[in-house]
Amino acid sequence: MSNYFEYNDKIAFHPGYYVKEIVDEYGLTQEDFAKRLDTTPKTLSKLINGEQNLSREMALKLSRLLGNSVNYWLNLQSAYDALLTEFESAQEMERERQILDKMDYNYFRDNYGLPDLPRKKEEQIVAVRELLQLSSLNVLSKYDMAASFRSASLEKTTPNIIRSNAMVQIAINEAMQVDAPKFNKQTFTRAAFYALSITTQHDSFYPLIKEAFRKAGVILIVMPNMKGSKINGATKKINDKIMLMVNDRRLYSDTFWFTLFHEIGHIMNGDFGMSLENSDREKKADDYAGNQLIPQDEYEEFVHKNPSFDFDIIVDFAKKIDRDPGIVLGRLQNDGLVDYKDTRFKALRKQYKVITKQ
Repeated sequence: MSNYFEYNDKIAFHPGYYVKEIVDEYGLTQEDFAKRLDTTPKTLSKLINGEQNLSREMALKLSRLLGNSVNYWLNLQSAYDALLTEFESAQEMERERQILDKMDYNYFRDNYGLPDLPRKKEEQIVAVRELLQLSSLNVLSKYDMAASFRSASLEKTTPNIIRSNAMVQIAINEAMQVDAPKFNKQTFTRAAFYALSITTQHDSFYPLIKEAFRKAGVILIVMPNMKGSKINGATKKINDKIMLMVNDRRLYSDTFWFTLFHEIGHIMNGDFGMSLENSDREKKADDYAGNQLIPQDEYEEFVHKNPSFDFDIIVDFAKKIDRDPGIVLGRLQNDGLVDYKDTRFKALRKQYKVITKQ
């Protein structure tokens, strides 16, 4: 490390630079000068080479030996540190630019009320940093920054990890503001059964299940999707409570309820983290969600009795099991028993919309 530093047409000298000049003027060896200074040759060498910052104790010793004020030496260190900090801050900002480039500022602007800042990258970075409550956007590239991924199949520097971490960080921040009791699995099990009973109440179910979950110590957050995140949902322990986040990607009734109960399955299994597509650890949660939404024995009997499916058959079965018909349709489509392009069932596909508070 050098004992002086140049950046942005500025130069700052480490206090060790001046100490070396003084040692040379004295005509002493560093060992002899160290003895006069009441320090070790090794400590003096590190100071002279800029490898060690000037301590208050060393500033006092130099002041007594040379007749300068203590502040004179401390100010030299401060000036050097200030320029070094300016340089490191610029480097950090450049790295943050690269992180922001892997996201979409408009996502934060449109969903969370950040100001419109076209072509003002540094201001965008500051705004997103404040929204996420982070010291640097660079932490978003860390694989397990906000919550652990339930799959190790992704490379640890890919844009979807950054986007997923950003979404989960917002959800965590929102969840931390919610007053909820300690997580109670028994109460949450009842809340989950209650949620199943109101899947047809498209316009009113969300605040009802959100409150029921909250009373069980589970804070439900539905997030607008950030394109390219590839995250479906996430769960995370927050002190003695649990955050349950669901992404609104493809937010039709069947996919919403399946994703919700998939994450509920993870909570029931004590498995916390982020859910991604094609993860080996997701099968248990998939099975839980499928069986909760449509009891397996009743579904198998329904499929066995019907070689083909029409609108009324699906609606009647949905009424029998007290579920939204869109959930049944989604299961049939997923199992290849109904074509996704079959327009006869379009009316059964209720689409939801996430409205964020700004």
